[in-house]
Amino acid sequence: MKGGVVAGVLLILIGVAALVYQGFSYTTEKKAVDLGPIQVNKKEQHTVPLPPILGAVATAGGLVLVVMGSRK
Repeated sequence: MKGGVVAGVLLILIGVAALVYQGFSYTTEKKAVDLGPIQVNKKEQHTVPLPPILGAVATAGGLVLVVMGSRK
């Protein structure tokens, strides 16, 4: 396989995943109280949204790379 085709397939997979999941979330742990030997930690969940246009553009770009790579 050519490099352009491989990059195109990866872009298609990333684009479809972005369309399906529409974002990702992660958890951080933060110190809430620190009184000497006593510590209280708090977990915070953060969400990073991915706009659907990003997934559509990545998928379309991947399709273009696959088609152009297979023509040569």
